[in-house]
Amino acid sequence: MIAKAEARYVRTSPQKCRLVIDLIRGLKAGEAINVLKMTNKRMAPVVEKLLRSAIANAENKQNDIDVDNLFVSECFVNEGPRMKRIRPAPMGRAYRYQKRIAHIVVKVSDGSPVEVEAGA
Repeated sequence: MIAKAEARYVRTSPQKCRLVIDLIRGLKAGEAINVLKMTNKRMAPVVEKLLRSAIANAENKQNDIDVDNLFVSECFVNEGPRMKRIRPAPMGRAYRYQKRIAHIVVKVSDGSPVEVEAGA
């Protein structure tokens, strides 16, 4: 059984967020929460909230699931749209810069085989 949580349009660069996501990949859910609590990165609380959401989604999907057996089966960060901005520069020029946006996905699983949905 796999449960998923997704945060879209998070205002950070995907590269910075991947540093945090790579720390929890493959860990048990409780252990991953502890790692995120001790991580000194700005995205750690966001990823922790997302992980807790994925755990809650797993509980809502199946009532008899054991939360202690859940582990982070898959997590990744994709790039979202970029916000293009202009900054004034000397002599009447303008410098362009881009503010990056990330889409974060965390999936938790209990290790049981996954049933394939019809049409997928």
